[in-house]
Amino acid sequence: MDSIKVATFNVENLFARFQFRRNIKNLDRIIRDGWTVNHTYFSIYNERAKKITGETLRALDADVIVLQEVENLDTLRKFRTDYLRGRESYPYALVIDGNDPRRIDVAILSRYPLTNIQTHSHLWSPELRAYLFSRDCLVADVQGPGNVSLTLFVNHFKSMLDMDDPENGRRKTKERRVVQARAVKQIVTARFGTNAGIHPFIVLGDFNDYMESDDQGEPGIGDLVQWDQVVNVVDRLPQDERWTHYFKGRGALEPAYHQLDYLLLSRSLAERNPYPPHIERRGLPKRASRYSGERFSGVGLNSPKASDHCPVVMELQF
Repeated sequence: MDSIKVATFNVENLFARFQFRRNIKNLDRIIRDGWTVNHTYFSIYNERAKKITGETLRALDADVIVLQEVENLDTLRKFRTDYLRGRESYPYALVIDGNDPRRIDVAILSRYPLTNIQTHSHLWSPELRAYLFSRDCLVADVQGPGNVSLTLFVNHFKSMLDMDDPENGRRKTKERRVVQARAVKQIVTARFGTNAGIHPFIVLGDFNDYMESDDQGEPGIGDLVQWDQVVNVVDRLPQDERWTHYFKGRGALEPAYHQLDYLLLSRSLAERNPYPPHIERRGLPKRASRYSGERFSGVGLNSPKASDHCPVVMELQF
């Protein structure tokens, strides 16, 4: 039976900003318009942390990894070279510029070809009076072994941070996630019809919200996560093991553990694969004390770390 192992991971600020080294001579020859894209003259931001991120991804050994918070394709390729054994590990890499002012995009690394690629970063929302997606809803078909084809809808929804009122961020930012979640359903339905769940697809990524209600109200992603055409496979884990993110607290907000990262399998795909996914926590900072297991080498109390998110991975049979 053919299988594809799929993971989602918010790698937290995968940047390669241009930090010129002191021993470089003749800067005027290598700089054009203020900077140049040349691997000799720039490096991955926070190399100690990204070494742990790379170790996390190698431990997953996924065939397809969707990522959030990647600066651009050059950065992803350099990260792949430096920490993932190069192009031979993941021949197919995809990043399309999205809408985030910090230049953090969604991305895909794959061992199998990617086809029928579609971006939605250009869509405008009159309701929000802004671009519809904070980053993108990036769609791609994975052409797996045999005749396997799996469609991915890769997302990174609006965060719960409101700079003007951070202690009420979830409530203040909810509307954008409501609109984005509804739009993803429409995109899936446009592709596969109203009975979409009979097709093999996954809606996945960092949804930046959790399904529990609290003093800031209801979740903004419920319309998508509870859609009868998909299954949130993290719900198959014991309740106290469903968290994928540790929030260290801010102001009056207490530290918290929640699921922000999702693999929503189509109904038919979930029925064919009735077991839970794995959540990899060894790259979390030690301050996330709910996880008491081993950490990857070099992980600190606050930093360095792989990310403040945990990757979610699942091997799928077709």
